[in-house]
Amino acid sequence: MITRQKKEIVRFAPKGNNSFAESVKLNVEAYFATHGLSSYGNAAMWYKTVFMVLLYFIPYLVVTLGFVAGNPWLFLLMYVFMGLGVVGIGTAVMHDANHGALSKNKKVNGFMSHILEVIGGYTVTWKIQHNILHHTYTNLNGLDEDITPTFLLRFTPSAERKRYHRLQFIYAWGIYAIMTLFWMTIKDFRQLWRYNQHKLLVKEKTTLPTAMTHLTLFKMFYYGYIIVLPILFSGFAWWMIVVGFVVMHVIAGLSLASIFQLAHVMESSSFAEPVTDNQGKKQMEDNWAVHQLLNTSNYAPKNALLTWFIGGLNFQIEHHLFPNICHVHYSKISPIVHQTAKAYGLPYHVQPTVLKALWSHTMMLKQLGRE
Repeated sequence: MITRQKKEIVRFAPKGNNSFAESVKLNVEAYFATHGLSSYGNAAMWYKTVFMVLLYFIPYLVVTLGFVAGNPWLFLLMYVFMGLGVVGIGTAVMHDANHGALSKNKKVNGFMSHILEVIGGYTVTWKIQHNILHHTYTNLNGLDEDITPTFLLRFTPSAERKRYHRLQFIYAWGIYAIMTLFWMTIKDFRQLWRYNQHKLLVKEKTTLPTAMTHLTLFKMFYYGYIIVLPILFSGFAWWMIVVGFVVMHVIAGLSLASIFQLAHVMESSSFAEPVTDNQGKKQMEDNWAVHQLLNTSNYAPKNALLTWFIGGLNFQIEHHLFPNICHVHYSKISPIVHQTAKAYGLPYHVQPTVLKALWSHTMMLKQLGRE
C-alpha cells in the first residue's frame, strides 16, 4: 500500500488453518444460517434510513421556506437537528451503503452511497481513505489516514512528537469540532490530488480530471442548496445562515470524530508496527483479523439508543471484522465474536459507557502528547 511519502507494501501474517480469523468467520456465518437471516439490512434498517434523511431535510425546509423567520432561536435549533441528521446519515446510512452492507443489491448500495455527496462529502475519496486504507491498515502510521489527520495531533506512538502535543488532550476537541468543515471545503480536493499521485484513483475506476470535475460539481450543488437557497428564501441575513451552517458542522464534526476515535485511539490499542524481513519486505507479526482485535475497541454496548443512532459503530470490533454485514446485526454477533476471541486467548476490548470511553481516549491523547 501507499504512504503519503513513498510507495510501501505491508503484508499481514497468514491467517492459518483453524485460526481465529477462520473460526470467527464460520461462527458468524453459522449464526445467520441457523436463524435464516440475511446479513444485509432489514425493514428496520430502511425505516431508520427514512428517519435520518427526514431528520436532516425537514429542518432544512423549515429554515429555507421561511417557517421560522423572525425567530433566531428556532432557526438555530433547526441547524442543531440538521447536525444530528448529518451524523445519522453518515453513520447509519452512507457508511453501510459504501461498505456494500445496506442491501444485497449492488445498485441500491451504489445509489445510496451517494447520499454522502448530498451532505457535502465525496464517495470516491471516502472509499479510498476509509474502506481501503483505514480498514486494511488500522492504526498503522503512514497508511491509516485516520490516525494522521493533521500535524497538530499525534495519534500513534510512532509519529513524531512536538512540544505542543503535550496539550493535545485539551485542544483536540476544537479540531474535532471543525473536522467536517475542513472536509467540506478543502480535504476532498487535497485527497484527490494525493491519491492520484499514488495511483489510488484507479481503484475507484476514475481519473484525476474526471474526479475533480465531479467533485467540483458536487461541491457547487452542496453549497448552492445549503447556503445560497436559505439566504435567498429564509428571511434571515446571510451571516445568520453562515452561523447556522457552522453550528451544524460543529455538532457533526465533534460527534463523528468522537464516534470514530473512541474505537481506535485508546489506551488498549497496540499500535503494532511492521518489521522488515531479510528480503526488505515489511511484515506484520499478526494476521489481519488479530490486528483488528488488538487495535479496536467497542464502547457502550448496552446503550441501545446510541447503537441505533450511530449505526452500531460502538461495535467497532464487529464492524472491522465484518464490514460487509449491516450494522443492525452487530449487537447479535458481538457475543459470538467475543467468545471466539476468548477461546483463542485474544483480547476483546470494550468500554462499558461513552463517558469511560471518552476518558480513555483523552488519557491516550495525553499520553501520546508526553511520551
